[in-house]
Amino acid sequence: MLMQIVIDDNAGFCFGVVRAIGTAEEELQRKGKLYCLGDIVHNSAEVARLHGRGLEVIGSLEEVRGVPGARVLIRAHGEPPATYALARDAGVELVDATCPIVLALQQRIKRGYEEMKDRNGQVVIFGKPGHAEVVGLCGQTEGRAVVASSAEDLEGIDFSRPIRLYSQTTKSREEYARLVANVKKEVDKAHPEGVGEEEDFFVAYDTICSRVANRATKLEEFAQGVDAVVFVSGRGSSNGHYLYEYCRRVQERTFLVYGPEEVAEVRRSLVQEGVKRVGITGATSTPRWLMESVAAELSKPMSE
Repeated sequence: MLMQIVIDDNAGFCFGVVRAIGTAEEELQRKGKLYCLGDIVHNSAEVARLHGRGLEVIGSLEEVRGVPGARVLIRAHGEPPATYALARDAGVELVDATCPIVLALQQRIKRGYEEMKDRNGQVVIFGKPGHAEVVGLCGQTEGRAVVASSAEDLEGIDFSRPIRLYSQTTKSREEYARLVANVKKEVDKAHPEGVGEEEDFFVAYDTICSRVANRATKLEEFAQGVDAVVFVSGRGSSNGHYLYEYCRRVQERTFLVYGPEEVAEVRRSLVQEGVKRVGITGATSTPRWLMESVAAELSKPMSE
């Protein structure tokens, strides 16, 4: 019996990643050698593909200090102000591919930080500590933002002072809503008689990318329409981890793979269970060609 394999049309790169990869490919074609400050996307297969075209990943700008004509790509995640200052000092040309949505959030946080400085307040960012986007966002606050890693992570927040709360663009909307509720509860406990005339004492902004937020709904519809799901993601993708766990709640037969080389065991399990319709989907950092490779591997006869 042959399995029917369908690829999720809504899966794959988000706008910011498509834009960054397109920029890299254009620059490589136009001038050749290009450096990238960190992996351009959290997917090793796509990083390897672009490396083959001349995109070299570096860990810091110091690695290209003094390299004649060095050009460095700023990926979609964005960078803190210190990176731009270092580039000027090192004489490095930057090719800025920061996602416009991330850039707008950086500017928003910077304005919020200036306001909070004047009011002895604080900026709180819901995100993954050390994540590239979060590093760039914290940089807008001179590194003084409090980073909350989960809805229950309230350590470091001073509820007696004004608060501006923002979220990393790729986080779960549901978990962010829980964090907002938890912070509000603590603010109310710290101010049983209210905050007086400061009606905007605590403000939480909706800064999650709508592409990511809507992705969960589309993924739920897709997962419910198949008998099993093979989820393709990079190992370091924050969005991939979230969407995979979300998919597993909807469709218990969900398998996580990082590439076609991991498909054989999954295929064996699906055949043994008599699964008829399998869906291939992935994170916003998963390239379409990789999902197609997984689908091709999955469709091979068991003898191969």
